[in-house]
Amino acid sequence: MSQSSRMIVRAAAIADLSAIRTVTTKAYPGMAAYTRDELRGQINNFPEGQLVAEYEGKVVGYCATLCLPEEQVLAPHTWAEITGNGYGSTHDSDGDYLYGYEVCVDPDFRGMRIAQRLYRERFALCRKLGLKGVVFGGRLPGLRRRFKRAGGAQQYVDNVVARQWRDAVLTFQLNNGFEVLGLLPDYMPDDKPSMGYAAHLIWRNPEHENRQPVPGDSHVHLQMPVTVRVATVQYLQRQISSLDEFRQIATYFVREVADNRCDFVVFPELFTVQLLSIDNEELEHREAIQQLADYEVPFREIMQDLAVRYNINIIAGSHPTWVGDQLQNVGYIYLRDGSEYRQPKIHPTPGERYWWNIRGGDSLNAIETDCGPIGVLVCYDSEFPELARHLTNQGINLLFVPFSTEDRSGYLRVRYCSHARAVENQIYVATAGNVGNLPRIHAMDIHYAQSAIITPCDFPFARDGVAADTTPNVEMVAIADLRLDILRDSRTSGTVQNLLDRRHDLYRVQWKPPRSRLK
Repeated sequence: MSQSSRMIVRAAAIADLSAIRTVTTKAYPGMAAYTRDELRGQINNFPEGQLVAEYEGKVVGYCATLCLPEEQVLAPHTWAEITGNGYGSTHDSDGDYLYGYEVCVDPDFRGMRIAQRLYRERFALCRKLGLKGVVFGGRLPGLRRRFKRAGGAQQYVDNVVARQWRDAVLTFQLNNGFEVLGLLPDYMPDDKPSMGYAAHLIWRNPEHENRQPVPGDSHVHLQMPVTVRVATVQYLQRQISSLDEFRQIATYFVREVADNRCDFVVFPELFTVQLLSIDNEELEHREAIQQLADYEVPFREIMQDLAVRYNINIIAGSHPTWVGDQLQNVGYIYLRDGSEYRQPKIHPTPGERYWWNIRGGDSLNAIETDCGPIGVLVCYDSEFPELARHLTNQGINLLFVPFSTEDRSGYLRVRYCSHARAVENQIYVATAGNVGNLPRIHAMDIHYAQSAIITPCDFPFARDGVAADTTPNVEMVAIADLRLDILRDSRTSGTVQNLLDRRHDLYRVQWKPPRSRLK
C-alpha cells in the first residue's frame, strides 16, 4: 500500500476548514452546517483537541473536544452553552474532563471504523492530559421513530442500555465503554430525530488515579511563544515629495522595530493619506479619496516587501480600496512569510459615508500568525463590542486597532473602547494613530492621537491596564512584551473570568452571511 493511501488521524489545521465543513455538511444534511468562523474558533481555542481522519489525503472524519471543570460537565446543560455556541470558546485549560461535542464521518466512507479511530485518539488525549475522563451529549437518532412505543425519552434510553433496542449512536457509545449518566433535554433543538434530547455520557479514565500531579502544570501546552513583542507607530502626517519618500519613512520604522526584535508592528488607519501631498492639490473630498485609492498597488508592494525583508508581521494600517464598484476602507496585514490578508472596516463613520462614499465590508476573520491568531478592527469598529467578541470566539489573543481621529474626543472613544475590549475579552489590544497636519487635504487635515498597547486589568498585568503608550501628538514608537501564558492563565484563574462566565444560555454573537450570498 502506498504512503498516501494510509488512514491516519491527525490534529486539525486551519487549512482543513473547507474539508471539515464539507464532512459536517454531508454528515448532517438536515441541520445547519458549521461556519468557517466556528471551525476556526474550535481549532484556535484548543488546537490539540480537534482531530481529523484522513484517507488517501482526503479528510473523511472530524472530532472536536474541549477541557472543562467537573462541575460544569456533570451538570445539566445544552450544546450551545457548553461549547460557546459552537466556537469552543468555553475551553478551560485547567479543566478536569475532556468534553466531546462533535464526531462525524463522511457518509461515503462509513464502514471503515473511522468514528472508532477518532474515539481511540480522544481517549489517548484524555490519558495524555491526565484528565478524569470524557463526557458529552450523545444523539439519539432513533428516538422520534420509537417515542410513542417507548412511552418517553427515558424509557427509550433504558431499553437501549438493556440491549432490547438498538440506537445507531447510543449503542455505538455503549460498545466503546461509555456509561449513561442521564438525559439532557433541549440539548440540541435542531436535532429533530433525537427530538432535541441527548444521552449524558461519560467514559472514566482508568489511569487517572495513578497520575502524579506536577505543581504549576497546566493540562495543555499550546505551541505558541510565551512572549510576543509588539510595536505601535504613532505616525506624523507631513508633506512628502514622492512615493519613494513614503517608502523611506515606512522602511525606517519597520527597520527600527525589527532591530528591536519585535514580532508585530502596527501603523495607523489611512496613514497613506500623506501620498496626496505629493501633488499637493486642493481636491474635493471624493476626488481626493479616489485619487488616494490609485496608490493601492504600490502601497501593497512596499509593505509586503518590508515584512519579508525585515522578518516582521506588519499591520499596515488601512488604505481606500475598490472592491467591485464599492470603495472600502481596508486594513492590510502582511506576515513575515509575505502572505497578505485584508480586513475591511465594517462600520464606516458618518463622515466617511457622507464625504467619501465609503462602504462597509462584511467579513471579519481571525488571522493565523506564527504568534497565534490575531484580529484587526479599523478605528470605529473598535466601538462595537460584538466585533471583538466574534474575533475572540475565533481564538484571538491580540487585537490591533489602527485609527485616525482629528480631536481628543474622537481619540478617547477609540481609547476607552479599546480598554473595554481588552477587559471583556481578556485580550491584548494595540492601537496606532496619526498625528500632525495636512492643510490641503480636506477631512484628513488635522489629527490627534496617543497610541497605546493595552492589557486586561488584573494583578499580573501592567498598572492601569497599559503596557506602553506614547506622548500625545508626538511622532514616536511604543514597544511592549506581552505574555501569552499569563493571558491564558487569567482566563481560568483571574480575579474575574469574563470569558468563562458568559451566559451562553442567554445570548450569543452570530455572524450572518452577506446578503449577496443568501439564496
